[in-house]
Amino acid sequence: MQGVEWLAAAAPDPQACKREWERGAGTVLLEAGRHWDVVSVPRQLGLLALDILWYDPLQTPGPTLVDSAAHRVGFFVPPDPAGHWTGADVRHASKGSWVAAPPPYRSAGSVEWIMPPDGSGTLHPPLTLELALRQANETLAVLAPVSTD
Repeated sequence: MQGVEWLAAAAPDPQACKREWERGAGTVLLEAGRHWDVVSVPRQLGLLALDILWYDPLQTPGPTLVDSAAHRVGFFVPPDPAGHWTGADVRHASKGSWVAAPPPYRSAGSVEWIMPPDGSGTLHPPLTLELALRQANETLAVLAPVSTD
């Protein structure tokens, strides 16, 4: 339940958000930029980066969403109004952006949690995520010529 409270805190009306999750079948829109931002990348890159993040035994990855229909993975990071995230097809949702999120305890359509929020407020450290994305991108660049044959 702590994950629900933490995530719902980003909604304009946290109580209405929790009611929608309990009674509804889908996602709610949550405002980025106050408690967290979301860095969204293509699914293959995101899943490989998340796998790389798991190799650090001292750190558990932060909340991470996957949208199977959009083929994207979203990493929850601390708010960064400057938004220094760059790269091919990298999107940064910050202040003024909204993110569709299912409840932490189940999926909703094509959107589901790979790593649901646990309520502790733990997010992906930006530098660690950036390094994992770079490493994943390098790996995909090496594999791309092999996979086209």
